Amino acid sequence: MKVCGFTIVRNGVKYGYPVVESIKSVLPICDHFVVAVGDSDDGTLELIKSIDPQKISVIETIWDQSQTTGGRVLAIETNKAFDAIGKEFHWCFYIQADEVIHEKDHATIREAMLTWKDNPKVDGLLFKYYHFWGTYNYIGVNRQWYRQEIRIIRNDKRIRSYRDAQGFRKDNRKLHVKPIKAHIYHYGWVRPPAVMIEKIRGFVSLYVGQEKLEKEIERIGDFTYDEVDAVKRFEGTHPVYMNDLINGISWKVNIDETQIKMKFKDKILYIFEKLTGYRLFEYKNYIID
Repeated sequence: MKVCGFTIVRNGVKYGYPVVESIKSVLPICDHFVVAVGDSDDGTLELIKSIDPQKISVIETIWDQSQTTGGRVLAIETNKAFDAIGKEFHWCFYIQADEVIHEKDHATIREAMLTWKDNPKVDGLLFKYYHFWGTYNYIGVNRQWYRQEIRIIRNDKRIRSYRDAQGFRKDNRKLHVKPIKAHIYHYGWVRPPAVMIEKIRGFVSLYVGQEKLEKEIERIGDFTYDEVDAVKRFEGTHPVYMNDLINGISWKVNIDETQIKMKFKDKILYIFEKLTGYRLFEYKNYIID
């Protein structure tokens, strides 16, 4: 069995992405790794090239700023990385630049890939998620956070990154997947607040287009980690690859984990989910077999 990882990144240094930690967390279970590095102005390309030149292939790309509706450019770039993977690989491990996997899950992930390798009805593998908020001590638990997503796909080029690259589809149909007992540690909302604001501004530009950008930037100007719908304290351990970032944290947030700021309907659904473990009306861009 051969496995190739892949990801995309652009201005990862400027926007504080833990992209080095992300790639390193996947490398031990990959035979090769492809990174599509978009046109950056902050040393991101040089940083990626320095990680493991023997195992990582870098393709340099230009992001099409006209493809901003709904974040479509992210899917376009993801497909560029996926298409650069050779036919010799059975599975492809997609990891976003702010996602990390825990070393304790390596064996479980590899076992799942071996188990389903020769079953063509299985298009991919589904991971659970921890979404961290503000610091490394809290995870979001309200309904805005997706609970699961596909991160390993079969090396079938009929599979395409979907919408804003959160998931995948094959021939525009949902993938048939198997859930595995492993988590993606999502650190997209853990950065110094000033860096977070810049990251949001850059990210918003990928969704709304230039004509709406200034209004959206004005709206997010007052961003603070203190404003949160619902969080809880994280009781587990972090991937070892994150140790330096965790130990070097330089900002503080005032989070009250007892507060729940939701509309009445969402609060009822949230309480139901806590009691039953089932999420009503959940969007699922996959079919679990």
